[in-house]
Parts: sequence; C-alpha cells; structure tokens
Amino acid sequence: MKLIEKLFESTLWNGRYVVVVAVVASMAAATAIFYMATVDVVYLVGHMLHYADPALAEEARRLLHDQTITHVVEVVDGYLLATFMLIFALGMYELFVSDIDEARGSKTSSKILVIENLDDLKARLAKVILMILIVTLFKEALHMKIGSPLDLLYLGGAIALIGAALYLTHKAEAHGKETEHPGD
Repeated sequence: MKLIEKLFESTLWNGRYVVVVAVVASMAAATAIFYMATVDVVYLVGHMLHYADPALAEEARRLLHDQTITHVVEVVDGYLLATFMLIFALGMYELFVSDIDEARGSKTSSKILVIENLDDLKARLAKVILMILIVTLFKEALHMKIGSPLDLLYLGGAIALIGAALYLTHKAEAHGKETEHPGD
C-alpha cells in the first residue's frame, strides 16, 4: 500500500509540469503581441512622415493627428497586454516548475519578474490590468462625444474611479513594504 501511495503522490507532484504548456503558450502569445504592436509602430511612423507635408489640408492634418493619437494608445495597450502575458508565463513557471536562476542571479533583474507566491503574481498582474484599463479608458475618452452634462459627469466619475484605484494600489503596496520591513 505504501508503494501505491508513493507512486500516486509522485504522479500528483509531477503533474504540476503540465503548467509548462501554459507557460510556452503564454510566451508565444506575448511574443506575437509584441510583434504585432511593433509592426503597428513601424506603420504608424510611416504614416506620420506625411504629417509635415505642406500640401496636407488642415482638416486632413487634424484627422491624421487624431488617428495617430488613437494608434499610439492602441500600441501602448498592445505592449501592456504582451507584458501581462510575459509576467503570467514567468510567474506560472516560477510558482509551479522552478525558480528562474537567470533572473535571481542578475543584478539588473527587476523584482517585477521574480514571483515568490501566488499573491505576488496576482498583485503584479493586477497592476498591469489596471494600466490596461487606464489606457482603454483613455482610448474611449478620445472618441467620446460629450452631448450632455451627464456624459461629462460619467467621464469625470470614471477618471475619479481610476484615480482611486491607483491611490489604493499605491497604498496597498506601501503597506506591504511596511509589513516586510517594519524597522525601516
């Protein structure tokens, strides 16, 4: 019976390596999104070369300006989403498979990619999600047509909620550092 239990527990423990599938898929998705956002930047710069054309009508210049701002926001959104996938992949690998020795041994490595526990991963992903939401709100605000004072109130309320979320995130992070290093 001990042999069956040992074999079963070994199988259960080694089953965690199925996470490698999610890690590889997440890294592939992150790479694809980084590629797409970078291609968008190349095309964006190509289109912006026409902005200085003196023959460009004022209305066309304004349209190009507005489209460029929208595309820049979309590119930032893409890079943030790719970053989310990267952090997710690295975090899942560190939590379920093994520490990434390269990251821990590097003096230039940032602490954002070193995941200690599931709460660590959730906190880092939540920050990226918050940034994606901010960028999305900004993108929607660019296209928003203010037709009534209520529309302006909605926009102001959304901005206030984002500000509150940023404030609470910062406070939670500062509180976490205080509990880690109470004497500092």
